[in-house]
Amino acid sequence: MKRAIVTPAPLPGAALEELRNWLGIRSAAEDPALQRLLRAATDMCEAFTGTMPLSATCEEILCASGEWQKLATRPVQAIVGVDALPAEGARRPLASTDYAVELDAEGGGLIRILRQGDAGRVAVRFVAGLAPDWSSLPEALAHGILRLAAHDYRARDALGDTPTGTPPLAVAALWRPWRRLRLA
Repeated sequence: MKRAIVTPAPLPGAALEELRNWLGIRSAAEDPALQRLLRAATDMCEAFTGTMPLSATCEEILCASGEWQKLATRPVQAIVGVDALPAEGARRPLASTDYAVELDAEGGGLIRILRQGDAGRVAVRFVAGLAPDWSSLPEALAHGILRLAAHDYRARDALGDTPTGTPPLAVAALWRPWRRLRLA
């Protein structure tokens, strides 16, 4: 799976303001760095929980197959289009009659290609995310994102440009109820 975020979830001023209040910052001089930390913390939340917290338009590249394939990103709200990616030639949209889609009860998106033509791969565009905006995000997830961004801000000299691979225990405790685990 190769995923790209086509249209990222907006992080409103409310999230930035909450983080500034948490850190006791009154000046807007740090805003670009704080925005980057909020984005990184949101990405870490998804990596830890297996759930994209805020709705965004994404694209995953899959093999063109007549078998049902599950998108890796969750929860999928809607599959909005599929493009054929032939080995030779330009990318082109598939007609809606050339593929079938389903959304399962666990938030997964499924797709199968009914008529692939010369396409060896397909690009599936979809909207995924648990909440449409920051104010709708479950409190534990939002608070964990803020705490992680604040932690990384305070530890920026020790971390350099590379945040740690795991969230602090207090953040993990907030996110753990939302974590999706898979048996291998």
